Amino acid sequence: MKFKAGETTGDFPDPAIDAAPSSGRQSIVLAGGCFWCTEAVFQQIAGVEKVYSGYAGGSAEDAQYDVVCSGRTDHAEAIQVVYDASKVTLGQLLKVFFAVAHDPTQLNHQGPDWGRQYRSAIFYADEEQKTVAEAYIAQLNGAKVFPKKIVTEVAPLNAFYEAETYHQNYVNRNPHNPYIMMNAIPKVEKARQYFPELTASGD
Repeated sequence: MKFKAGETTGDFPDPAIDAAPSSGRQSIVLAGGCFWCTEAVFQQIAGVEKVYSGYAGGSAEDAQYDVVCSGRTDHAEAIQVVYDASKVTLGQLLKVFFAVAHDPTQLNHQGPDWGRQYRSAIFYADEEQKTVAEAYIAQLNGAKVFPKKIVTEVAPLNAFYEAETYHQNYVNRNPHNPYIMMNAIPKVEKARQYFPELTASGD
């Protein structure tokens, strides 16, 4: 699979190290800029049962949208991806995360959004998730898939705080919002184009 100039260089590899085969429900918390955009990308991935927009990295007292947007908390806008590990692997989800859901080489911003709350991060729940995430980042950097070094933070998940109700399923409920049309929809379409075998609808 070739990526367009300016996105990545060369082929985007599968993770050399992935989570062990498993049955049942698993979850991973990912941060890659505005949670509206990342939520919409992962909602269409086959095997993903639910995606929640929310906050991770800070305290319960600060887990409010207007406070997080101030940039004065340790929170990142994040999503919790709940998936069936017998249908999709952690490694496959991380491939989508790095390839199309956001730009992991941008430090503390994504597109028009600036601030630490928009940082790239993987919040791991156990050592296996940490190992897979760190190994994949090293693999992508080593292969020079991106023209710049990946700055994604890999940090322990202390807690995930679900965002306010109006943030959930935002893209599907607000498809004509100019911000959504410019920033989220292209990522959704890119996921379908590059990963037809993983998207629920395919193309």
